[in-house]
Amino acid sequence: MTINKKGQVMILSVLALGGTILGATTIAGLLMVYQLRSTSDVANSAKAIFAADAGIDWMLYQFANPGSADTKPAFSNGASFTATCYNSFSNAIDCQDQSAVTFRSVGRSGASYRALELNF
Repeated sequence: MTINKKGQVMILSVLALGGTILGATTIAGLLMVYQLRSTSDVANSAKAIFAADAGIDWMLYQFANPGSADTKPAFSNGASFTATCYNSFSNAIDCQDQSAVTFRSVGRSGASYRALELNF
């Protein structure tokens, strides 16, 4: 009695080839996801840098107008900033204090953070 093994070889070949194609398409899909994520981070990065710039402008306005009670601006695009002023001893102080020599603003949008610093 002889056993025909040609069918088994064909099934194993199809499974191996299918596994290889599946692995290649999975890697290609993952790379596409990284590309798309990178594209959206560029937009968030630009929003963050402009928010940091607005923070510097706001701190300079506060410095130039010591009696001002204006609040920090809010952005309609979801970005925000944190503003910190420092004196010559690197101590954080109020931005209306005339001894401020360093203004640091950190803009945030999504997962992107960008910082600007102005020194006198």
